[in-house]
Amino acid sequence: MSKGRSGGSYRSAISGRYVTASHGKASAHTTVRETAGASGTSGGHYRSAISGRYVTTAHGKASPHTTVKEG
Repeated sequence: MSKGRSGGSYRSAISGRYVTASHGKASAHTTVRETAGASGTSGGHYRSAISGRYVTTAHGKASPHTTVKEG
């Protein structure tokens, strides 16, 4: 699944790869739904696959199976 498709795409927090929408919905605690955002972000940030919120870098590095590095 390509990142540019409308409606967003899902990325595995474990492998970092894009997965199908059905897999993303079935594995909600280990996938993050990504939508098209503004270009020019300020570097890499970590997002929780469970809550969808941004987390600290320390938490992101300590929880590699439930966070995704963006950017």
